[in-house]
Amino acid sequence: MSENVVIITGASRGIGAATARLAAQRGYAVCVNYATNRDAADRVVADITKAGGRALATQANVANEADVIRLFDAAAQALGPVTALVNNAGILEQQMRLDEMEAGRFERVFAINITGAFLCAREAVRRMSTKHGGHGGTIVNVGSMASKLGSPGEYIDYAASKGAIDSLTIGLAKEVAEEGIRVNAVRPGVIRTEIHASGGEAGRVDRVAKSVPMKRGGEPEEVAHAILWLLSSESSYSTGTFIDVSGGR
Repeated sequence: MSENVVIITGASRGIGAATARLAAQRGYAVCVNYATNRDAADRVVADITKAGGRALATQANVANEADVIRLFDAAAQALGPVTALVNNAGILEQQMRLDEMEAGRFERVFAINITGAFLCAREAVRRMSTKHGGHGGTIVNVGSMASKLGSPGEYIDYAASKGAIDSLTIGLAKEVAEEGIRVNAVRPGVIRTEIHASGGEAGRVDRVAKSVPMKRGGEPEEVAHAILWLLSSESSYSTGTFIDVSGGR
């Protein structure tokens, strides 16, 4: 069995897929979680196995408690004890002002972005904490610069959900620091992924890039490198730490 086993939620595309591929290159066995796009998840797994790595695609809705438990059990059974979690799954909806939003939208966004992250973190702690008989591990939460900028006129509900991820990172890091678990986060800025199309503006990165000090959007791989550093022993004295991958924005 591989010594390092990582579950990456929302790993069929974008930052999650880039992180899955890089983690495999670094010697991790990877559980590629996906919600609906099995074909995309299978492609990520195929890339990993073709390069000699070990990977498994597992469907789970992270907002569903039973699904999350099944996800962790499946990863452990197929790959070995889980030693790392990347809380990456997240959604946003059509760009609009708060006064145009319906309550159902909040429920959908918060269910995945907040409840999903908390459930996955809980299951990781239950399996990795020395308090529960585990051997420690690492959790990296994928937040967003939106938590600091607010996303006015576009997605302030999404921004608020990522603010909750910041709080989760700070609180959980302190809660489990003595139990062998480090909890850190990355906050991506405008990154070239498919999520922007979900908000109704596939070309959003090009529009926003002019407001970024580096004058360009980021690539998923640039975020993945920050995530892998936080997962690795190179960051062994870092917990409750945030890395902003935002081009200076």
